[in-house]
Amino acid sequence: MKKGTMVLGLTLILLLATVGVASAITNGQPDENNHPYVGLLVFDVYDSESEMNVPAWRCSGALIASNMVLTAGHCTDGAVAARVWFDEVVTENPDYPAGGSSAIEGTPYTNPGYYEASGKGLPGFDLRDVGIVVLDQQVNWIMTAVLPEAGLVDTLKNKADVDFVGYGVQDEHRGDGPPYWTGPLDRFYAPSQLISGKFKHSDEFMKLSLNHSQGDGGTCFGDSGGPDLLGGTNTVLAVNSYVTNYNCSGVGYSSRVDITEVLEWINGPHTP
Repeated sequence: MKKGTMVLGLTLILLLATVGVASAITNGQPDENNHPYVGLLVFDVYDSESEMNVPAWRCSGALIASNMVLTAGHCTDGAVAARVWFDEVVTENPDYPAGGSSAIEGTPYTNPGYYEASGKGLPGFDLRDVGIVVLDQQVNWIMTAVLPEAGLVDTLKNKADVDFVGYGVQDEHRGDGPPYWTGPLDRFYAPSQLISGKFKHSDEFMKLSLNHSQGDGGTCFGDSGGPDLLGGTNTVLAVNSYVTNYNCSGVGYSSRVDITEVLEWINGPHTP
């Protein structure tokens, strides 16, 4: 931490779900299947005791090709396997989180430029925070999101409309210790606005309003990797990366995908 600023990644550890913490876009509304290409991702790690892959955390992501989901690098980093659900409502799905006929399995890959800078201050957290999941089967029954042209974010004006879509937390509960959050495992949508201007790493991140008092939605735990869409379109500008407080309010930062090197990596070959 630097200058007392707290930096919090938006990945939701699955263990928390067992004690009542789940996730959905804050100050949002049910998506009503307007963004069917946004899915709920679960990532596995290898457990040496059981010698098996076990579910460890979850994020959001966007289908950008029939066999590829775009998400955050801190979601894919350290994971050995992944699966995705594109159902708008995943709550009470008996397959979750271990998979089954309703889930599509895949292999996670992390951008080679990813750099975990956690602890070095805002906004130097998780540079090039972009990952993908290559799916084991083609998903041809869902429309896909669209990658941006290089440099698109630099052309946007202050307060440009941005749409949040994801499966992150929604309801905040206060008490002793940090707030905790509850909510369904469902896809939610909320509008927000770009806060433009130069800041440290503005060439890598988008700064977005999470000001609920002004009607803006927010991203919170479980929304990592979810797409920040150019308002009213299916063009992905960035993926949700981190917030600056447990309230998931104020501003949030998303890792830009309109960077030439990032686009080249996403569109390039991927091998284990």
